[in-house]
Amino acid sequence: MSVTQDAALFRGNLFHTLLEEQAVLKMRLQELQQLKRELRNSPQVEVPFPVPEVPVVFRGHTQQSMEMPKSLVSNLQICYPLPGGSALITFDDPKVAKQVLQQKEHEIDMEECRLRVQVQPLELPVVTTIQVSSQMSSHRVLVSGFPAGLKLSEEELLDKLEIFFGKSKNGGGDVETRELLHGGVMLGFAKDEVAQNLCRIGQFTVPLGGQQFPLKVSPYMSGEIQKAEIKSQPVPQSVLVLNIPDVLDGPELQDVLQIHFQKPTRGGGEVEALTVVPPGKRGLAVFTTQSS
Repeated sequence: MSVTQDAALFRGNLFHTLLEEQAVLKMRLQELQQLKRELRNSPQVEVPFPVPEVPVVFRGHTQQSMEMPKSLVSNLQICYPLPGGSALITFDDPKVAKQVLQQKEHEIDMEECRLRVQVQPLELPVVTTIQVSSQMSSHRVLVSGFPAGLKLSEEELLDKLEIFFGKSKNGGGDVETRELLHGGVMLGFAKDEVAQNLCRIGQFTVPLGGQQFPLKVSPYMSGEIQKAEIKSQPVPQSVLVLNIPDVLDGPELQDVLQIHFQKPTRGGGEVEALTVVPPGKRGLAVFTTQSS
């Protein structure tokens, strides 16, 4: 075989090898594109996690309501519906509430008559376990790391972030949505690759209020509660007073109840908070954590 024939055979084998490698790479590219589509359309991941029990206390904050609430749990507060002709009393000492509850019916002395009312313990619906589905957004990012005491209004802050991250020289692009959140700002972009590029960079020095601040950009995770387990939890400091007749105005009735349930002879003690809902009306008692 001549040198020319050897060279032609070598070129033929090399060309055949390159074609095979090209076919393999093309197949691998198709597999990666299919995987990307599957991940984007994959069902949301459910993440169950326990919620620690925390003591809650009523501090006299109520809301007017003519309808029963659709949800008793909202925004880390527990709203308890109060019917008309009722009162909610919170004592400084849980032992006092226990003493008051030993007598199911109380007679309240007045100048012209006696009021007979019933008392019962108070139990709140408390979330013990929440199951949340979460998914990473392809076109949204979370900007965080803002310093405390930043003297900018919400609109000013969002405007400055939109301008900064809307510039291509900063790795950004057209901003479609923006929202101030607890601990950060959500920015949504017209193109997915902009959000991905910003997350890949991660750290930015952004001018805000005449100063430069290091901010972090991370993927934006959206979550939705799928399932919640609720159980009743007693409030040891509070009692519910029911069946109060419509014989006194609100302020006068509140004074009468407070005087009665502060008397040690009635098993009472120092009252921390008291609210009255007149007959024919409804209210919501708002409970928060004791540390708030």
